[in-house]
Amino acid sequence: MYALETRGITKRFGSLVANDHITIGVRPGEVLALLGENGAGKTTLMNILYGLSRPDEGEVLVKGRPVQLRSPRQAIDLGIGMVHQHFMLVPAFSVAENVVLGMREKTGAVITKARLHESVREFSHRYHFDLDPSSRVGDLPVGLQQRVEILKSLYRGAQVLILDEPTAVLTPQETGELFKVIRHLQGEGKSVIFISHKLNEVMEISQRVTVLRLGKVQGTVNTAETDPPQLARMMIGRDLVHPARSRAETHGHPVLTIENLTVGQEGKRACANISLEVWGGEILGIAGVDGNGQKELVEAVFGVAAADSGRVILDGHELTGKGPAQAIDAGLALVPEDRQARGLVMDFSIAENLILETHRVAPFRRGMFIDDHRVGKYADAMIADFDIRASGGAGEPVSSLSGGNQQKVVLAREISRDPKALIAMKPTRGLDVGATEYVHRRLLGERARGKAILLVSTELEEVMSLSDRIAVMHRGALTGLVWPDVSQEDLGQLMTGAKTMFTATAPRGVGDS
Repeated sequence: MYALETRGITKRFGSLVANDHITIGVRPGEVLALLGENGAGKTTLMNILYGLSRPDEGEVLVKGRPVQLRSPRQAIDLGIGMVHQHFMLVPAFSVAENVVLGMREKTGAVITKARLHESVREFSHRYHFDLDPSSRVGDLPVGLQQRVEILKSLYRGAQVLILDEPTAVLTPQETGELFKVIRHLQGEGKSVIFISHKLNEVMEISQRVTVLRLGKVQGTVNTAETDPPQLARMMIGRDLVHPARSRAETHGHPVLTIENLTVGQEGKRACANISLEVWGGEILGIAGVDGNGQKELVEAVFGVAAADSGRVILDGHELTGKGPAQAIDAGLALVPEDRQARGLVMDFSIAENLILETHRVAPFRRGMFIDDHRVGKYADAMIADFDIRASGGAGEPVSSLSGGNQQKVVLAREISRDPKALIAMKPTRGLDVGATEYVHRRLLGERARGKAILLVSTELEEVMSLSDRIAVMHRGALTGLVWPDVSQEDLGQLMTGAKTMFTATAPRGVGDS
């Protein structure tokens, strides 16, 4: 008997069939991985299982009994818990307060702080969590915040735990600790649905894998009887080709130089005294847990935010104190971390988004007006070159595109300007394996053309596979500058500030006699 099961679940949004007669099940004490491209229907299915959405057809069963899930509260009462990728915590509250928030039926109308802390402490020890009930959640590292989320679900009696991209913001050590927690839950007979894009992690932690494509189940396989290439084929319908990174051929001199850059934020130092050089023909990766100053560094380099001190130089041209328009004119391009909020105008067409930074100059401007004919021809060429899947052509709003195709629009705009340096910030965030493969191939293509690329990512596998050198940030400071063959253990210690290591201060071959 399955702990949680769906039979023939179908969900439509207008003419779109998001879930098409989906039948899956997770057994007691099992980790079932759920894989699929963006738009495959994973989120819709999980929303149905957690009571956030109702199916048009089909049924959900808990321990073999059909149930009607009309709200998350009902799902929780039935023993279904969900840990979202973006944590649902109140940062100003303590661990204990977050765990029992909204649980008056357990705490009663009045509960003393001492009793509350003791109750949460005992429950935390049961799962070997290193959590102080009195700690303010906003002060905890990401890995411990995730444990608070898991503890919340367990405290409410969850027997089935849905984990949505749980390792997206974790260091290797934190991922290892999470897997220990999952195995402990298995030992108690609890079930876990593990949603991830990381095939190697799926292979390590799950017993079975269900793959969705275009809203349909492509199959369920035993993990011991499959491998990542087969799973990728099930997800995208073809073999996944990982682009090869050749030996770097640096060109002459540093193209992008950052000297002692310090950026403040709300009275605190977001990043302090950062010095980096990115050479032509090199990808310099910046690794680190999200929120350690990477965003503020990029904003200061691109001129979106002012630096407190330091300099930014692009190919000999001073950009310090300049705005984004001057940075673009000087030859700096940016793929922002949030393509929808910072990279695109969602109500604009593909063509309009492709000329956002160049609409004011020839060949797209003729006198006071935009030359629609030239813009259309240019957009058609970009759609073909960057394989942008748009049924409505260049006039289609980008809001109607998938996440991967929206990212291709951003890449097409930035790369087509032939910049001297490109900053790619979380360029594959939220993308499936097929779209990720494409983005990686384009970045490596620009590297081969001699461009200087600054890659900022929280995906360690991405940083290690693409970068020629890796800089590591922790709490706004550089803790390392290392080669990509560094061990994941060392990289994890650099990311937590446990050690420092500067062994790759210049690209290989530079300064050799």
